[in-house]
Formats: sequence, structure tokens, C-alpha cells
Amino acid sequence: MLSEIDTRPFPVAPPAFNLAGHVLARASVLDKPALTLLHPEGDETLSYAELLRLTRGCAGALVAMGLAPGDRILLRLGNSLAFPILYLGAIWAGLVPVPTSAALTQGEITWLAALVRPRLIVAEPGIALPDHPAPLVPPDLAGWSRLPPADLHLGDPDREAYIVFTSGTSGAPMAVSHAHRAILARQTMHRHWEGLEEADRLLHAGALNWTYTLGTGLLDPWTVGATALIPAAGTPAPQLPALLARAGASILAAAPGVYRQLLRADLPPLPRLRHGLSAGESLPPALRRQWRDRTGTDLHEALGMSEVSTYLSGSPARPAPEGTSGYPQPGRHLAILDDAGHPVPRGTAGELAVSTADPGLMRHYLGHPPPQGPWFRTGDAAVMADDGAITHLGRRDDLLNAGGFRVSPAEIEAAFHDLPLTACAATQVEPTPGTTILALFYEAPCEIALATLRECAEKALARWKQPRHYQRLDALPRTGTGKVIRKGLGARYRRPE
Repeated sequence: MLSEIDTRPFPVAPPAFNLAGHVLARASVLDKPALTLLHPEGDETLSYAELLRLTRGCAGALVAMGLAPGDRILLRLGNSLAFPILYLGAIWAGLVPVPTSAALTQGEITWLAALVRPRLIVAEPGIALPDHPAPLVPPDLAGWSRLPPADLHLGDPDREAYIVFTSGTSGAPMAVSHAHRAILARQTMHRHWEGLEEADRLLHAGALNWTYTLGTGLLDPWTVGATALIPAAGTPAPQLPALLARAGASILAAAPGVYRQLLRADLPPLPRLRHGLSAGESLPPALRRQWRDRTGTDLHEALGMSEVSTYLSGSPARPAPEGTSGYPQPGRHLAILDDAGHPVPRGTAGELAVSTADPGLMRHYLGHPPPQGPWFRTGDAAVMADDGAITHLGRRDDLLNAGGFRVSPAEIEAAFHDLPLTACAATQVEPTPGTTILALFYEAPCEIALATLRECAEKALARWKQPRHYQRLDALPRTGTGKVIRKGLGARYRRPE
């Protein structure tokens, strides 16, 4: 049996469609909070009625500035109420928001602005601005709330709706153009990953500009009528347990590193929490087990990327088998391919691919043509079991060569997740010219005994998979969204004395 699963079709978008209109379709009839920004000193809350009024008022203000459908707006905002209002307001008016990380430097954001050529920049104080001629304005929630509502701009569902940037783990970030139709691909996630219902209160621990937060933390709750909970900018991880309990969150969404930090904290009882969602990087099986043992709730992982969002996952209705990421979501057409582009037999490793007909797939990278052929190759190495469950083996360009065998760094790292470390990353280093060995770099409050590290490796890994070098770092090199940059580890190598 081949590693290919086709469960199409997806619902077809109507010929006149708008992403923001779809997300807020029920806002006028919901008498409840849509969004709460959680502050230790006091929360900020928007009802659905306020969210709809501000979105439509913001759209009217943008149109009044002379912007035309298709014009791009660069967002330089933090975790504030203005962020989702501007994002949806721009899309409501047929404009194209470009969310960016508030942590970018002036040089970085200048490079990105030159790539997307915005007609307007909306910024909050204290955030680096690009050297770019577009007009600059601050957000104005009070003004938007008083403006008459703008009409919803309807058009081709394939037209550009928003632009996001890849994290740039293997080079410069790429600008990803997404269509209005992309929101329809998220419908299958509500049940087959998130287990999301109208009564839920979903807390997402990430920054609003991150695509994981933007989709899972905001758009999905609002589409089903749930309440989104977002910690204020700068909230440290040790404060999250108290916020979770106080906010009555029923679903928590975060990256694995956040769950690891929470497990080291003093977690209060969380009687309303039903389960957690994990994405952004691979979820170690040991971390999932530790979370279940500590909280009595499960973690459900999803695999995706900025170019296509998530497309396979576990869920409350169908948990992923131990050690796997889960199953293709209904409506998807996935395959694991060999180098020639043919599906491999199940049980054989290859490259994970998504059909180019998937509604969630990007339109294109800016400056590049749309994806060609039947498959969009993700760059992820994976293997499909007989029942369709998929195990993620890491990025194909991250695979290591150990004694002539290809090894997933994730497999090596999983052997150490029971240890008191924050994170770890396996890679290859060159102790002498022409000689490469496997190495494990780890973050931890203090050095872990070499004998302990070797014992973990011997218990879980074949000899040729065991690291020959172990090194503690104060912090692993990471992207702006927290993903480890493996290519940056070689420069940190320090020969043992």
C-alpha cells in the first residue's frame, strides 16, 4: 500500500467571498466575549458586537485614506487589541494586511518592507520602523468605533488576502501570499485537531503576529463563536499557570517549549481545561506523557507550515498513536514521496507533500511563480504507517548521517526529554577537518552529568545513533517564533578540554 491519502473534497468557496466576512459571520448574534487580553493587573475584553463594529469602522477608515482593494498594509504592532482589528478590518475592505514580529530590528523590517511594498504602515510606539516612503499612522480604536460601518468587499476567493513570512530557518524569510479561500481549509481543524466548540475559551500563549497564534488563537475561535484568550505582550511563562486558572481556559495552545516550562512551574488545578494543542515544532512523546500524568489532559499535535497551515494532526476524537503526529485531516490529499515525486510504500521514509489543489496552500511566494505540478513538497521527512498515521522525522535538510545511515535529529532528541533540560537539539559537528560526529546541544539551568546523558542515549538509541559530544548552552539559537536553528549550532561547538 502506498503512502498517499486523498479525502477530498473541501467545501467550495462561493464566487464572491471574503475571509473576514466568513470569520465574523456570526458576530452580530453572539452576546459574549470574543477576545480577552490577559494582564496581571487587569484584562481588556472585546465582545463580539464590539469586534464587529471596530472591524467595520477600521475598514471604513482605511478606505477613507484612499487605499484601494489589493493595497498592502504593514502592521508593526504588539499583542494589543489593535492587532486583530487592523488585520480583519483590512481584509474586510479588500486590503492586504502584512503582520510582522514586533521584535524585528530596523534593518530587518526595512528589508521586508522593500519586498512587500506597502501603501501604508500602522505602528505602535516603541516598535522599530522601516526606512520606507509609505505613510505612517497609529492605530485609533476610539476613532474606528465612531465611524459608520464599511461594506464588506466581496471578490474572487483566490485573490490575495494577507501576507505572512516564513521563519527563515534555512535562509532569508520568504513572503507568503495567501488567498481568501485559505480560511476554508481551517474548517476541518476545528474538529479534527482543536476539538473546538462554541462554549470553549481557548488560550494561545504565542505572539499575535505568529501564524499559529493568528489562526488557532483568533480566527478559529471566532469562526465557531468561541472566546479567544491572549496573554499580554511580555507575559513571562511562570505567570501562565495563574492566567490559565483565572481565565477558565478550556483549551490551551502553545509550542512544546511552553508546555515544558509549565511542567516545571507550580501548576494550579485546571478543572476547566479539556486538552492542549501543540504546534510550531515536534512534540516529544515524553513531554506528552508528562503533561498527561501531571494534568490528566492530553496534548494534540498538528503538523503544518506558513505556506499551508496545518494538514495532519491528532484530535480528542482520534488521538495520535504514541510517537506520531497524527492523521491527515479530512478533506486533505497528502502523500510521502521519493526523490522522483512518486508515493513510497507505507513504512518507507520520504518527503511529505500536500496537493497543490489544497485550498489552504499559498498562492505563491512574492517574486516567485505559484507552486507547479500536483504536489507541494514541504521539505519535511516523514513515514506513514499502515493505518495512515504519520511520524515526522524532521526537516529533510536536517537529517543526519551516522555511520552511513540517515537519522532524524528528533529521534535522537527524544531520548533526553525526561532530563531536567529546557530544550535540546542534535546535529553534526566537525571536531577535526574531515571528521564529523553526532552532537547534542542542550539548554538547562546547570550542567547535566555526562554519565547521565550517556545512560539515556544507551537506553534509547542504537550505538550509531548515540551522540559523541554533549554541550550545554545558555540558549539554543532560535528564530523569532522560537524554532531552533540547527545550522547555527556548529559555530557553538567547543572541543572538550
